[in-house]
Amino acid sequence: MGPYESEQPIHLIWRDRLEVMKQLFANPTSDDAWEIQNQLPEGAAIILIIAASDKTPVTKHMGGLEMHPLFLTIGNIQGNIHMKATSHAWRCTAFMPIPTFIVNSDFKTLLWSHLWHKCMDLVCSNLKVAARVGEYMIDPSARLCYCFTPLISHIADLPKQSMIACITKNSSPITTATQKEFGDETPHPPWNGIDTYTCIQQLCTRVDPWDLVVFLREAKKFCLSGIMGHKLDVWFKSHHKRTGVRHFSGGVSYVNQMTGQEHRDIQHTIVLTLWDMASPGFIRAVQAMIDFIYLAQNPLHTESSIASMTQALRDFHDNKQAILDAEARQGKSGTKDNFFIPKLELMQSFARAISHVADMSEQLLITHCKHPFECTSCQRDFDPLINAVIMEDEEVASTETDPAFAWVSNANQAAQLHLQALHPIHNHFLKGILSDNARIAFNVTVKADCSHLNVSQLQSLYNISDFYHALHLYATRNGCILPGQLSFNTWMKFCIQLHSTFHACRIMLSQQIHAEPPSSNFPRGNCDVVLFNQRVDGGNDGSHVAQVQTIFQPTLPKGSRAQVAECLSQPLVYIQLFDFVVPGPKPSTGMWMSERVIRHGCIIPLTDVMHAVEIIPVYQGPLGKDVNSRNSLEVFDKYFLNNFADKELYHSLSVISDN
Repeated sequence: MGPYESEQPIHLIWRDRLEVMKQLFANPTSDDAWEIQNQLPEGAAIILIIAASDKTPVTKHMGGLEMHPLFLTIGNIQGNIHMKATSHAWRCTAFMPIPTFIVNSDFKTLLWSHLWHKCMDLVCSNLKVAARVGEYMIDPSARLCYCFTPLISHIADLPKQSMIACITKNSSPITTATQKEFGDETPHPPWNGIDTYTCIQQLCTRVDPWDLVVFLREAKKFCLSGIMGHKLDVWFKSHHKRTGVRHFSGGVSYVNQMTGQEHRDIQHTIVLTLWDMASPGFIRAVQAMIDFIYLAQNPLHTESSIASMTQALRDFHDNKQAILDAEARQGKSGTKDNFFIPKLELMQSFARAISHVADMSEQLLITHCKHPFECTSCQRDFDPLINAVIMEDEEVASTETDPAFAWVSNANQAAQLHLQALHPIHNHFLKGILSDNARIAFNVTVKADCSHLNVSQLQSLYNISDFYHALHLYATRNGCILPGQLSFNTWMKFCIQLHSTFHACRIMLSQQIHAEPPSSNFPRGNCDVVLFNQRVDGGNDGSHVAQVQTIFQPTLPKGSRAQVAECLSQPLVYIQLFDFVVPGPKPSTGMWMSERVIRHGCIIPLTDVMHAVEIIPVYQGPLGKDVNSRNSLEVFDKYFLNNFADKELYHSLSVISDN
């Protein structure tokens, strides 16, 4: 499409419409065409062309695959016949391509419309010649007729009619009426094709049609469909893909169905994606609103959490003018200059309502503790009383989510292999590898993905030249010596499973952490990022961010009399570190910024990993065409640690930041 590229090659599947029309005309169902032919000069016939087109999704809930067929019939067939699908009076003549152009979202519709007309010109080329000069055809009685093929109707919905007529949505596709005149009782003059063609000619003499910015601006002056989300789409598409996390591979401007789930998925990363695109006040307003939403979903509230909610709402109101200044508050009629939103006013009452609930805890202490205790023998043996209170607390807690799932997740873990929810939850605490405090479970498959690799093979496979040096430092730090003839088993992923930070007895869904070596699909490897807590190479104790490059376990050859030290007899991970940029979280985002330590690798036990995390590149300036979701964790210098990746991580990082 001129200088503009599409994500995939453009394929048009089509049949010559003239040949299709000849088949329809020769079909015996077209006897009524003779009624028209009898009224025409001898030797001539008119075949009335009726076209139809529409776009429809062919996948449900996933895939986003759409088809755009074109159909054709002739008006010489009786209406009651060609209105029946079983009469086969309609023929499919083409499947229009629906490409995704790598261009500003404001221009995607323009390019797609241009492509549609170009394809129609190809599909109907012979039919247009027959309409102008005529064509000899065989009728149902096998006689040769001289026929003309004018297009008398194209059946489509209103948006498609506007696209076919090349006019904007605030103008009529068939008359000269504009939006302000739609309610007039007097019919307006028809808008003919020659009128549109004349406007396009005048427009193209003034501006280059491939200069889309100028062309779009000038086209609107003619009410033509010259058909800031492009940069946002590009950055969303470049996010690193993580298992179990929604990735907007097509951007967010053209999501087919924007449901509550899409809003939740977008809010996970929208704050950091807006960096360098919107003003600090704009970003701070969005971040404050998402802070409020996350805090409001806490299952338990304290005075400090209520104060945080109140402050988040106050921060939003202090910065919301930046959203209006950027004209980002949009409605059906265009830009809005206010926040007259009932739900926004309702949020003012949430903190007060929760406060009343929190105050009830004082009353519950009396009704659930003091009064029951006074009815007992007033002994120090509180077990019966405590059991009764705990049972009631768990019963109440189970109403916060799906009651059946909450009940099962609070059952005896040792008796549960799978915790059944909408999706089965594997309980890795039964047979997995446990952290020192038994609050985190890890799982790797019994059979490694690669077995018995020597040091050179491992370093070559994963492209990590300092692996053996890092292993030597790890062994020295733990007071052991590396035996000779070591080989290594490696895995490309492991699972990590946590207890809820809000409900200590509730097990969360496990998360996959990938550490795949470089390949054709991932030239630099597909490696996820984690949070861990350990003293690293003489550094300070605390939380660190790192990218997992390799998951491995040292082994010895069969028959070897040497022994592997305890610190080496467990799964280990080779990681590359990110350093936090001081002095702390960025004020506009409330999130820590980190930067990669120049290819500095180290080794830690798998059990030191605390949480799977997400980092988002610090976008600055235009994004290169070679940057995508497969390499975005490798080509940037600085990254944000995303607090909003999930509610559990949000709470954990808040605690870490406070500390």
